[in-house]
Amino acid sequence: MAGAGQRKGKKDDNGIGTAIDFVLSNARLVLGVGGAAMLGIATLAVKRMYDRAISAPSSPTRLSQSGKRSWEEPNWLGSSSRLLTQDMKTSLSRSLQTLPTDPSATDTDFFRPTKPKPSAKRSQMELKKSRLRLSLQEKLFAYYRRKVAIPAEEQARAKQAAVDICAELRSFLRAKLPDMPLRDMYLSGSLYDDLQVVTADHIQLIVPLMLEQNLWSCIPGEDTIMNIPGFYLVRRENPEYFPRGSSYWDRCVVGGYLSPKTVADTFEKVVAGSINWPAIGTLLDYVIRPAAPPADLTLEVQYDPERHLYIDFLPSLTLGDIILVAKPHRLAQNDNLWRLSLRPAETARLRALDQCDSGCRCLCLKILKAVCKSNPALGHLTASQLTNVILHLCQEESDWSQDMLADRFLQTLKGLIRYLEAGVLPSALNPKVNLFSELTPEEVDELGYTLYSSLSEPEVLLQT
Repeated sequence: MAGAGQRKGKKDDNGIGTAIDFVLSNARLVLGVGGAAMLGIATLAVKRMYDRAISAPSSPTRLSQSGKRSWEEPNWLGSSSRLLTQDMKTSLSRSLQTLPTDPSATDTDFFRPTKPKPSAKRSQMELKKSRLRLSLQEKLFAYYRRKVAIPAEEQARAKQAAVDICAELRSFLRAKLPDMPLRDMYLSGSLYDDLQVVTADHIQLIVPLMLEQNLWSCIPGEDTIMNIPGFYLVRRENPEYFPRGSSYWDRCVVGGYLSPKTVADTFEKVVAGSINWPAIGTLLDYVIRPAAPPADLTLEVQYDPERHLYIDFLPSLTLGDIILVAKPHRLAQNDNLWRLSLRPAETARLRALDQCDSGCRCLCLKILKAVCKSNPALGHLTASQLTNVILHLCQEESDWSQDMLADRFLQTLKGLIRYLEAGVLPSALNPKVNLFSELTPEEVDELGYTLYSSLSEPEVLLQT
């Protein structure tokens, strides 16, 4: 019955299958166990070949990529690995025998590569990059001459106007507020460092406060609840021995700390409310007026019919080797913090490096400053941030010759993008200070997008 069931499940084989089954079932009686086994193996092999030959696919015929029907078994299926290896060796030998043995045959078109060699392709790419670099180099120098550089006469006029204003203010403070403890005021900024670009339009007047060393101390911002490196609290000390009023600057103390905002407000009353600037301007042949808000402590000086100079009054103090300025944090809740002054040291280091090798660091910085000044989307980048990116790059690259300006310019742009992606730009002089800490996430995204978009065609930045 079992044999009949199996026969019903098979395809129609014209009685051959029945005969084979009958022979196998009686082979043991005639040939014995060993003979029956040998006969069975041979008969099954013949039967399988016969079944495969008469079989038809259960699904429509589908051709494979090689042109054979997909339902057919390859002719090497079931072959041993040894036989397969031998076949492969035979095929490889036949293929090698067909190759030409004449050396001249290697010059035919059949053996010529259709693509350039890697070394030749690399040389072409390097040549193309070199041409692009030279083109950018020429455009950078042309941009510097056309847009960045300030005529020496304009710089001299602006400096002279600033000196005149500084002298008048010093005389007024000494006459009207003789008890205010101040050190000698001095002018500072990019105009005096020959790093100002486009136009000579701003300068800083540093007003140093005199503080009693035993009554005041500095607390780093990272040691406070605000946790802001690069800023300091100035705390009033020893109030039990030196009560309030022992120092002139006690009147500017808020909550036990010297408030930079209160100090700035004190000077604003003097600068904007007590000095007759129109009269002084007539005497000096300038037009002088306090700048409109929000520029508090700023004077606008028109020293030429078409030229204006903005003078920022910047109170400063020194405790030990720490120099702080009353430049507030962008966030209003941190207006009690004094800013650590790093700009003079950063500028001095950059200029010193250029003097050692006649490099292009300052030139690269000035071009970047002009680009940021002319492009509103990059207006949030400060000179200090650009300077520090270049200082970091100086630790990686030693060749800053004038011929390398284009390469270093592009590297600085890429470095800026990398720091913006991380959201952190450590100060080259104080790595704890993040120079991007005052930027909002939206500003970071806008800066990064603008710079990244310019990498493919940096000349676009020079067209603003």
